[in-house]
Amino acid sequence: MEDGEWVVVRRPTETDWWNPSLGESETAKPLKLRFSEPAKHWTDAIPVGNGHLGAMIWGGVPLEKLQLNEDTLWTGIPGNYTNPDAPKTLSEVRKLVDNGEYAEATEVAVKLSGDPSDVYQPLGDIILEFDDTHAAYSEESYQRELDLDTAAVKVKYSVNGVNFVREYFASNPHNVIAVKLSSSKPGSLSFTVSLDSKLHHRSYVNGKNRIIMEGSCPGKRIPPKLHTNVNPKGIQFSAILDLQISDNNGKLDVLDDKKLRVEALDWAILLVVSSSSFDGPFIKPSDSKKDPTSDSLNKLNSIRSLKYSDLYASHLDDYERLFHRVSIQLSKGSKMNKLVPCGNDLDDAKSTSDRVKSFQTDEDPSLIELLFQYGRYLLISCSRPGTQVANLQGIWSKDIEPPWDCAPHLNINLQMNYWPALTCSLSECQEPLFDYISSLSINGSKTAKVNYEASGWVVHQVSDIWAKTSPDRGQAVWALWPMGGAWLCTHLTAAFICSPIFILLLFAFLKNKAYPLLEGCASFLLDWLIEGRGGYLETNPSTSPEHTFVAPNGKPASVSYSSTMDMSIIKEVFSAILSAAEVLGKDDNDLVKKVGKAQLRLYPVKVARDGSIMEWAQDFEDPEVHHRHLSHLFGLFPGHTITVEKTPDLCKAADYTLYKRGEEGPGWSTAWKIALWARLHNSEHAYRMVKHLFNLVDPDHESDFEGGLYSNLFTAHPPFQIDANFGFTAAVAEMLVQSTTKDLFLLPALPRDKWANGCVKGLKARGGITVSICWKEGDLHEVGVWSKDQNSLERLHYRGNTVTVQLLSGCVYTFNMQLMCTRKCTLP
Repeated sequence: MEDGEWVVVRRPTETDWWNPSLGESETAKPLKLRFSEPAKHWTDAIPVGNGHLGAMIWGGVPLEKLQLNEDTLWTGIPGNYTNPDAPKTLSEVRKLVDNGEYAEATEVAVKLSGDPSDVYQPLGDIILEFDDTHAAYSEESYQRELDLDTAAVKVKYSVNGVNFVREYFASNPHNVIAVKLSSSKPGSLSFTVSLDSKLHHRSYVNGKNRIIMEGSCPGKRIPPKLHTNVNPKGIQFSAILDLQISDNNGKLDVLDDKKLRVEALDWAILLVVSSSSFDGPFIKPSDSKKDPTSDSLNKLNSIRSLKYSDLYASHLDDYERLFHRVSIQLSKGSKMNKLVPCGNDLDDAKSTSDRVKSFQTDEDPSLIELLFQYGRYLLISCSRPGTQVANLQGIWSKDIEPPWDCAPHLNINLQMNYWPALTCSLSECQEPLFDYISSLSINGSKTAKVNYEASGWVVHQVSDIWAKTSPDRGQAVWALWPMGGAWLCTHLTAAFICSPIFILLLFAFLKNKAYPLLEGCASFLLDWLIEGRGGYLETNPSTSPEHTFVAPNGKPASVSYSSTMDMSIIKEVFSAILSAAEVLGKDDNDLVKKVGKAQLRLYPVKVARDGSIMEWAQDFEDPEVHHRHLSHLFGLFPGHTITVEKTPDLCKAADYTLYKRGEEGPGWSTAWKIALWARLHNSEHAYRMVKHLFNLVDPDHESDFEGGLYSNLFTAHPPFQIDANFGFTAAVAEMLVQSTTKDLFLLPALPRDKWANGCVKGLKARGGITVSICWKEGDLHEVGVWSKDQNSLERLHYRGNTVTVQLLSGCVYTFNMQLMCTRKCTLP
């Protein structure tokens, strides 16, 4: 430290293993979210998190609030996710579909619906009340910022010539949120601190310097209530705030046995930990042996001997190891810079909201860099090994009744949360997803057996911490969708194909975790498929998520057979298990043989009369051509069955489908469209959708917006949904690098006039390949590729030029614009 400021010395990372021969001409701009005033709305606050514990930092001066979340706080208890009456209804629905009575089938299918998911709950708030002089702080002096390079927040302001600084970070290694408050004048720091919660709770001071808050989540969800008079014991929780103060002066008092009051300090440090009684999705809170307060005290005691600087150094070491694996620099060409200058020193001082406002005019590429890396920051902050899966808002939520219950939605949203995990080199962050799939498979096997008289396991459209697998409540258009688990399973094989982890560990992951889950999923799909029209196997009933069609009799309907998304997901899963079986030597397995035969009989993707991809097996009239979901394009992205190289006719139809769907839609739909246009190698339309997202949302008039960004760069549906933050990051990566297990496509959707110069390092391609690319004035300059643990044969593609190269493990290869190898060196 120098003068109270940290000097960060970054450890070497994979991005340092390769550099272009001419060096990088652009100077990297600070990756910081900046604010010139305290937060007025929740979406102005700054998120920090360690996967388990999250906080939204408002940065108020006379009154500061840190709104807290803990990833295991949910309503409810483990549920029964079966319906013994479902087989009878299923038979009735299938008969109606076979008779072409789709509207009638849609009405009857409501009887297949289940109960709603449970609801994610907020932990509470840390309230800091400062003395009256802080109300007269100098507004010109106020600064609030999040530094993505360090995952640390700072708030600075001055009062009567005294400078005050607050620092915040969330440490994963020590599972604590740390806050340091200091001032430039000795003895000038005074405040009162307390804990509060919207949940049932009590708080009290323990000893002289700790506040303990103990509480409970509702044992059943609040409205819409389930029809029951039972009120079971819900998840219990405890949060503890530990206050450390400068020992040379100052005063510490207890107020009302709930608050701590300090006066005339030089500095103070707050450490916050939390624990709950949640002991897995299959154990009732009433049966849990966990003691949240004891667990929280143990966490604090484990770091008792550590200084604030030790905690920060450990946090930084852990975070940098993940975040600095990927770097990105984008800039306009020399011609564009003369027309619309951007990225100057004044831009660096602008608030992030002002930068978003001006993007439609200046199209500042450094703001793309910031949002790309922000997605990676958020995933690191909300999903770590041992934590819960990232929900609809990551881990950050302020409401007892959050939008859509903050529940994981499995018809796009949960999957999009993890799209950047592999391509953007954060494979560890996907571990909670794999653990979650394992839990879903256990409950899902019961749902499959009872509801559908099928083997294997099934999951529907929405779930929760209790691994709910039954259909949601309500209409079939969203509730009747048994493909959620199958879509999740495509992440299992992607992890095996893309992960940089040592090959023996990957083999063990495939054998012990991924393959058994795939096997169960495929087993259900084989039973779910029935003999259909024209000798094909079909799914019946079938929906296209959340979308309706006009039946031949003119009535609205959503239930038919063999929707394009059903077939596309099943093809991906079947291909995945066939590939996995080959690796594991299970080719002769009876299930694998059945999958191979069934794969050949799946209903194909078809083109409608108007030239678009058909969303349903029949060319039904679409009453909402601009619908937000793009389910029938799953095979293009995130799937791999529609490709520019192998299915050009379907790509042409997909192009028109996207054109028909239009540009408007929620944030996650915009992010999906970027990725889809990128897969079509259409840089112009991909960039149009990138630009479309940069629209500053006014929290007071959310209903006037579709998509967009809040001032803290949270993406909007609206309201806030985090999936688009992750989807954007993954989609930008798709614009720069695409891959199959044997092919690397370089700069396939680069907007050459918008990002004429640039360099991206550390992206991961299928086959365990790391890719770094630099380009100048829209043309490839050099690309570096390497694999740590296995040899591979790759085809490099750039603007119609293709070369086949042999890559030896442990070597870094550099190729020029003509894809000629110009350098080869050994990995450090």
